[in-house]
Amino acid sequence: MALSLPYQVVVAVALAVAAVFACVHLAMVFLHVAPSNTLTKRHGEAVGDWIYPEFEQNWKLFAPNPLQTNISVEVRAETVAADGSSRTSGWIDLTAQDIEAIRHNPLPSHTQQNQLRRAVDFYVNTHPEGQRAVGLRAALAEQYMRRLAMLRLDALEGPDGRALGPEARRVQLRTVSRPVPAARWSTEKHRTTPGYRDFPWWNVTDADRSAGAGTSRTEAGR
Repeated sequence: MALSLPYQVVVAVALAVAAVFACVHLAMVFLHVAPSNTLTKRHGEAVGDWIYPEFEQNWKLFAPNPLQTNISVEVRAETVAADGSSRTSGWIDLTAQDIEAIRHNPLPSHTQQNQLRRAVDFYVNTHPEGQRAVGLRAALAEQYMRRLAMLRLDALEGPDGRALGPEARRVQLRTVSRPVPAARWSTEKHRTTPGYRDFPWWNVTDADRSAGAGTSRTEAGR
């Protein structure tokens, strides 16, 4: 059955809006991945606001030498028992927890997908040579990593069944780089053992703890 004139107008307007949106989106993505040019220099901020965080592109997948390493982030905590003795937990794979939350989830959050990766990139970029801080943002990067670690530890239980976060006095993070095995038909040679980069031990301050963790710790000490 033919649509009445009002419905035809509504459909035409909806199609026009969808077409305009598609054209704008394709133009923004093209400018985002294209080499630097006059438009991106002048309107780069607007392009970035459109792309991030929902439409971020990682074109390294199509580079001549694509990514061949899986990088995970692990954390461990030093806690103090009631008798004053210290105890260090084993390494906890935070990336594996995110992957488990993403698996079979058709709409995973950007926090699960990108939070750890971006935090580590931020820290490494401000500490490129060993642990030497570079730039004014280095302290902020360390603080962000420390608070992120505490946020994750608050949701984890130690051997005694209590949350690790409120009992943690120091934390340490590290990145583990595991090479992806080459295909059987490939002649490429590369290392097969994982590589580690240990971050320093950081003392946990009250500012690093979430409000709930601080309350629990105070009540437990009463």
